[in-house]
Amino acid sequence: MRYKFTEVFQKNPNGSISPKIPVQIGGVTMSPGVAFTSGVSFSGVDIAQYQDKDIDGDIVNGILIIKGFYN
Repeated sequence: MRYKFTEVFQKNPNGSISPKIPVQIGGVTMSPGVAFTSGVSFSGVDIAQYQDKDIDGDIVNGILIIKGFYN
């Protein structure tokens, strides 16, 4: 399924990004409230670089499993 980046992640006042819902990418699961900045990789993916892209994923047991990003 396709999700807008802003449906899944929020940009915090200090410039960091946090998931709005539980997400998993490459086996790494993050809950809301976890903050990270550009340059931080999860399973080799710097999620911050995809802020202008849509997300491809499926929700399984309440967790969005991120499969990739749309161009």
